[in-house]
Amino acid sequence: MRRRLAASTVALLLVWLTGCAAPGGPAARGTPPRAAPQVQYAVGVRTFVLDPDSARPLPVTLWYPTQGSRVAEGRFPVVLYSHGLSSLPELHAGLTTRWAAAGFVVAAPAYPHTRRGAAEFSRADVRHQPADGWRVIRHLVRLDRRAADPLAGHLDVQRIAAAGHSAGGFTTSGMFTSGRPARLRAGIVIAGGGMAGSFAEPPAPMLFVHGTADPVVPLSVGRAAYRRTIGPASFLSLLGQGHGDYLVPGRPGFTQFLGTTTDFLRWTLYGDQQAARRLPTHAHPPTHATLETHPPP
Repeated sequence: MRRRLAASTVALLLVWLTGCAAPGGPAARGTPPRAAPQVQYAVGVRTFVLDPDSARPLPVTLWYPTQGSRVAEGRFPVVLYSHGLSSLPELHAGLTTRWAAAGFVVAAPAYPHTRRGAAEFSRADVRHQPADGWRVIRHLVRLDRRAADPLAGHLDVQRIAAAGHSAGGFTTSGMFTSGRPARLRAGIVIAGGGMAGSFAEPPAPMLFVHGTADPVVPLSVGRAAYRRTIGPASFLSLLGQGHGDYLVPGRPGFTQFLGTTTDFLRWTLYGDQQAARRLPTHAHPPTHATLETHPPP
């Protein structure tokens, strides 16, 4: 039964990837698949503050592939990563550096009213964070054209994914609204759920990750969001796991989480069919994790 489920998952993913997807899907957006890196890069990091004089200044941390003392040769897809309540980008470096080493530029904003140490902390401000995420993306598009910047020409800003944990997962969902730019290709919602207007046309691949014993955002919230998606969606259940220990290297569930999310990004941003085929293999042993996928309607 498990082998049949894995084969079904792979088949659904590859159908979407190879052009049978609905209009607006990854295979229909005019940028052909290309090989995902087969090496592990060293990782550089830089920080800047976006709109420092505005009402919502936004510190951003970037992790990116390097070779020697320079940005690695090539153009790398971008992952926008959103933290949860009372967190900070650097607290997720165990994950973000590994994505960067696999061939992605990871941009992580520190949101003005939900980050750790915020002067005016407000849970309700999460609803404004999808717009902050788009501010970061627009800045990266401009940065890629800025000849004097070391990252210029290295950002594949036509291939962007959004990912986030907890409140950052809700933020991620909130970016997939109607009329969004086609450059946003895929999303990873970790221990989160949907927002009003989430998962609108055009469809985009989504990956949900949730601990089955999460006491903060119940599993039912994540599964309700998964059922709302209109494109191909997968749900990685980490059995017996809570709200996010599996984000930390060395903790139970991290191996399954990292393998699944990295290959999901390789598939959706590079068009790597081998990565799509590997996705079900990361949900093992079955006593630790399961992966299910539903097709586009």
